[in-house]
Formats: sequence, structure tokens, C-alpha cells
Amino acid sequence: MSLLYVYVCISPLGKAVLITGCESPLARALAKYLDDLGFTVFGAFKKLPDNDDATALKESSSGRLKLLQLNVTSEVEMLEASLYVAQHLPAGETGLWALVHCDLWNALGELEWVPFPVLRKSFDVNVLGASRLTQIMLPLIRSGKGRIVFLSSALAHLPSPVRGVLCATQAAIEGLAVCLRKELANRQVGVSIVCASELTAGDAWLNDEDMREQAKTMWSLLSDEQKNTYGEDYFEQAIRSLEPFCYGDGDFQATVRSLSDAIVRTFPVFRYTPLTFKEKFQIIAAEYMPTLLYEIFYKA
Repeated sequence: MSLLYVYVCISPLGKAVLITGCESPLARALAKYLDDLGFTVFGAFKKLPDNDDATALKESSSGRLKLLQLNVTSEVEMLEASLYVAQHLPAGETGLWALVHCDLWNALGELEWVPFPVLRKSFDVNVLGASRLTQIMLPLIRSGKGRIVFLSSALAHLPSPVRGVLCATQAAIEGLAVCLRKELANRQVGVSIVCASELTAGDAWLNDEDMREQAKTMWSLLSDEQKNTYGEDYFEQAIRSLEPFCYGDGDFQATVRSLSDAIVRTFPVFRYTPLTFKEKFQIIAAEYMPTLLYEIFYKA
């Protein structure tokens, strides 16, 4: 009986899903998968005109998939997106079935290196933007008795120097999701969070060009005292430590399955962890092992 409870699925016909952050291959893969299942999918890109990825997604999908421009730091674009979604829901539907937060902005570097505008943008996109878009879309989601799905990262639980800002925003999203689930429990709105591998999708999280551009900007903005304190060799070594996250194997199918599960299951679980055994064990160690002992086994 419990297995039946877990694996019952809803019908995708007449159900609409909004996915943010479709610049990432992970979000586009999810959009394509849900479109193939029969959902009406709204794929949101920060910039839509002359976007090759958006064009390719549209050409490979059915007529149900619709593209829209949505920068989650723009109040105007979020309100326009809400209006567009409301006007293009499947016939007879009055609400949105799922809002999937896949948008992400990486602020790289040790905290002292990160320019404050970059730090602020990271929180604006990853935390405040997701929060505000949820506020705007909630009436539509509530009308559809739908659900909200947040994409997080194992970095919410793992201390990771040079990626401290990203760790902070992912932890904030997880805290938000936990509280939101309780707040909406009596409103027939579900909330799930997918805690993905930190190596998920390679450039779904990070790409080499962005990383090098951010590094160049950070170094140029450091004071002479800071440059002398850290040294160019240390700075370059720290940035190069991020290269595995640019050249990952791009295998994000487990994460796509978890995201889709949170959308299609009648009774989704709250937390999905498409992680390797090694990552799960490290998270347990980080949270419960004495700090000094953890740092011996897991050197940054």
C-alpha cells in the first residue's frame, strides 16, 4: 500500500508548469521532458531575443511549450510573466500546477574578494528573486492546487571555501522551503526541494568563461594590500580549484528525474537527494562529526 501511495501520478493533461533559469542545460532538459509527458511548459530565460538555446528548445518541443523572458531581479518582468502565464493556461484551467525554481547566480571567490554588487546579485537571484516570484505566483498556484519546487545544492550542507556565497544562498533557499511547506500545508499547495549534487551538470551551475571573467574582475578590484596579502599564485590556485565544476560529465539525469518526480507524483516527498553515496556520507559527516575531525578527513 505504501509503494502505491508513493508511485501514484497525476495526469499531465491540462497542467501548466513554469520553469525559471532555462539558460542551464538542466532546466532545459526538464522542460523538454515535461513537454514530452504532455504538460504545458513555460520556459523562462533571462534574455529571450537572439537566444540560440531558447530557439533550439522551442524547435525540439511541442506547441505546448512556451518561452518567456523572466529576470527574477526585475519586478516588472515577474509581474508580466504572471500575466502571461495566466493568459496562456490550458483551456479550462484557472491555475498553475507547478513553479520550478532553477535560476542560479554564482558568486565565486573568498568573501573578501567578491565585489559587493556581485554578492548582492547572488542573493537577489538565488534567494530574493525566488522568494518574490513565489509571492507573485502563489495566487495562481493556489488556484491550481499546485506545488512549488526549489532546486538546491549539496553545498547547502557542505562548507566549501571559494564558494561560500553560493553555500549561503543554497542554505537560505532550503530554510525558506522548509518554512514555506509548513505555511502552505493547509492551503493545498505542496512544496518540495531537490538537493542536487554539487557536480551536477557541469555548466548547469558554472561555465569556464563566466568563471574566468569573474576572476579577472575580482583581481582587478582588489586593493594593493589585498593583492600582496593573498598573492597572485594563491588567487589563481583558488580559482583553478573550481575547474572540476566547469568540466563535469554533465550527467544530470538523476536531478531531472527528481525534479519531475516532485511535479508528477500525486504524493511527492518534501526532500529529494539525487546524490552519490559519497556525497551523502560527507553531508552527514559535516553536520554531525566534530569540526576538527571533519576537516582532517575532508580538507578544503
